[in-house]
Amino acid sequence: MPTWPSGDGGGFLVVKGIRDVILALVLAVLLLTGHRRALGWVLLVEALAAFGDMATVLAHHGSAPTAFGVHGLTAALMVVTGLLILRETRAVTTAPVPATR
Repeated sequence: MPTWPSGDGGGFLVVKGIRDVILALVLAVLLLTGHRRALGWVLLVEALAAFGDMATVLAHHGSAPTAFGVHGLTAALMVVTGLLILRETRAVTTAPVPATR
């Protein structure tokens, strides 16, 4: 791919778009098939992609508010969600049966 400032970066955007769609499809498959523990782990791993995007924007002198506000916040929310899913308990509690008279 051409390096900036030559070229329009179109190749980068295509690759990033394909990557983002595939990452979302992996999450969707795990969510729809009910593999909640795997979903939690995958969210934690995929948060690295959002963190990497943030680091890339910052390394190439992009907008810091955009880097932290879009990519950093996305990474943080993915980590929190992944940890909450992994922390979830499987114990099912039954509602108390009302006493009959």
